[in-house]
Amino acid sequence: MPYENNDKPTFYFIGVSTGQSSIMRLFPLWAEALQLGDVQIKGMDLPIHAAPEAYRDAVSFIKQDPMSLGALVTTHKIDLYLAAKDLFDELDDYASMFNELSSISKRGGKLVGCAKDPISSGLSMEAFIPEGHWNGSGEAFIMGAGGSALAISSYLTQADHGTDIPSKIIISNRSRPRLESAERLLSSIDTATRFEYRLCPEPEDNDRILHELPEQSLIINATGLGKDRPGSPLTDNARFPRGSLVWELNYRGDLKFMHQARAQKEQSGLHVEDGWVYFLHGWTQVIQEVFDIRISGDQFDRLARIASSLRS
Repeated sequence: MPYENNDKPTFYFIGVSTGQSSIMRLFPLWAEALQLGDVQIKGMDLPIHAAPEAYRDAVSFIKQDPMSLGALVTTHKIDLYLAAKDLFDELDDYASMFNELSSISKRGGKLVGCAKDPISSGLSMEAFIPEGHWNGSGEAFIMGAGGSALAISSYLTQADHGTDIPSKIIISNRSRPRLESAERLLSSIDTATRFEYRLCPEPEDNDRILHELPEQSLIINATGLGKDRPGSPLTDNARFPRGSLVWELNYRGDLKFMHQARAQKEQSGLHVEDGWVYFLHGWTQVIQEVFDIRISGDQFDRLARIASSLRS
């Protein structure tokens, strides 16, 4: 796909349906608040599991165009890494560990790839998972074996959490290759948490796992269903375990998974979280990397207020 050279500094968003994202209206407001100067944001829309050449074309253009500052990558984090990792001059430890990246930036003439999800997902979970939650009997069930699932698993099992880690993490996926890749990559983590990998081609398969979970578990939709594609990884017959935390990683789309959980919220004492805070941390982490700035806690709060006013 041919890309046109830019006449002003440009920050790219590599996704599937970027024009529908709040960031297209939000970024100019953030750029003003952060005093980033005369910079624009552009979307690069690629189909899910695009051809390797498409990813290489996108990365090569950003690398060669002097006005292209970098990019945030969603949905394509693993596929882009696998197709174009040789085009990068530097990759951070998380990118190399999990074979995925969410940030493309430039430093001293070098193209740098980073995986920011272990940081942004961790900050997001800290906002709603109570301290000491995992000292109970709860388990974590992550539907989807992509980059977000790897990042979340990495955060939940960090050594500095001590015993406050889930006893078990179950990861399900519709296709076997991605599931086997997740098992291979997560096997390097030294943790007492047990991992299970379950092939679940149909929503009913995920329903059965959900019914096996103890109370006070964490259930996550990391499939992309409900945003890039309509639907949910569960059927309407699924029943969430009492007192559980339910996290829909998406903040836009039909969000069917989140609506399924909310329908049981009062009866089962669920805490239901959408992907809005994850969206904020994901973008601010990459903005810091691309523009070589640091966003303080007060600045983040200000950016969150700007985003909330736009969302409402």
